[in-house]
Amino acid sequence: MKKSFLNSLGPGLLFAGAAIGVSHLVQSTKAGAEFGFGLLWALLLVHLFKYPFFQFGPRYAAATGETLLDGYKKLGKPVLVAYYIINFATMFTIQAAVTIVTAGLASQLFGFTNNLVLWSVIIIIISVLILIIGKYKLLDKLMKYIIILLTLSTLIAVLIALYSNKETFDFTQIIPTGTIEITFLIAFLGWMPAPLDISVWHSIWTLEKDKTTHTKTKPSQAIFDFNVGYLGTLFLGVCFVILGALVMFNSGETFSNSGSVFASQLIHLYTENLGEYSYILIAAAAFTTMFSTTITTLDASPRAMTKTTNLILDKKTKFNYWFWILFLAFGTFIILFFFMSNMGLLVKIATILSFLTAPFYAILNYILITGKHTPKEHQPNIYLKIMSWLGIVFLIGFSVWFLVNL
Repeated sequence: MKKSFLNSLGPGLLFAGAAIGVSHLVQSTKAGAEFGFGLLWALLLVHLFKYPFFQFGPRYAAATGETLLDGYKKLGKPVLVAYYIINFATMFTIQAAVTIVTAGLASQLFGFTNNLVLWSVIIIIISVLILIIGKYKLLDKLMKYIIILLTLSTLIAVLIALYSNKETFDFTQIIPTGTIEITFLIAFLGWMPAPLDISVWHSIWTLEKDKTTHTKTKPSQAIFDFNVGYLGTLFLGVCFVILGALVMFNSGETFSNSGSVFASQLIHLYTENLGEYSYILIAAAAFTTMFSTTITTLDASPRAMTKTTNLILDKKTKFNYWFWILFLAFGTFIILFFFMSNMGLLVKIATILSFLTAPFYAILNYILITGKHTPKEHQPNIYLKIMSWLGIVFLIGFSVWFLVNL
């Protein structure tokens, strides 16, 4: 029964693997370290208001047998071109941000070199080999075990932190003020639990799973699978905020913008407070968090760019999945070369760009799932529609607030 349940999951866990990365390990931990439990309101609100737009990805794919990209084309080719431009402009920065954090953690966990360029190359090569050898099927299986390992190691770390804590909890919620704090909040919201363009990836993965299992996923199954992954991202987001609050809040430590130094600080602060015996546990949780994100983003962006290119040109082109993987890897290395010593700025740029483009994806997904291109019986109910309207207002409102306070 357990095996059958695990086998029924797929794209939802890939979503979790892509989502639980910089947003959780870096941003959630920083939120806890700098604000204690004060930004839990932001964590919960952003999960609530982004939920419909993420869910519409697998819902649309299962209901129509098409990806969201096919749907965007039906809304007009200029919409698809706009997606192409936005995705092209952000995918290198996103891949670079997650790869450099993974490289920093690998250097701490495995040693032998502190050269993050070399570690980035190794990680990208391993990820590409996994995708070449096993394609979607291996990625699907691998992610299930990575998410289980990640959840268990993070949960144990939280329980140890709670047991070791002697201070009283302060759950006073904080509204950030000032440019620096507001910028952090927007960056936190940008990738929490993930950028909204992952809804496009999720629709692609849903159809890829159908190809490997030779069965058609029902909308109810796709939504259940998504909900499991989404609740997992929320649970682990809260866990990382708790860890940051209990272990780092008021510690006087300020995080470095250097990838290797940040990774060292992160693991050191945890082991210093939880005990040296927890080193492997924390390092394993941190590394699996970031490696899962690195490999899923490396798979998803090329799939999305291949599909978009074919749809825009109305034919299959030589710019296929493998072309885009190699192009993405090459572009990632170039960005890392220039931003290697300033991981913090790289992460901030990527997360803010993701938040500012979120209303674009939210509005498109809502129009598509409630319009003529989705069968009536698979369209969202009135409650989900209301949540969508509130979500669009939330995303636009915070974007305007940020731009006004720059």
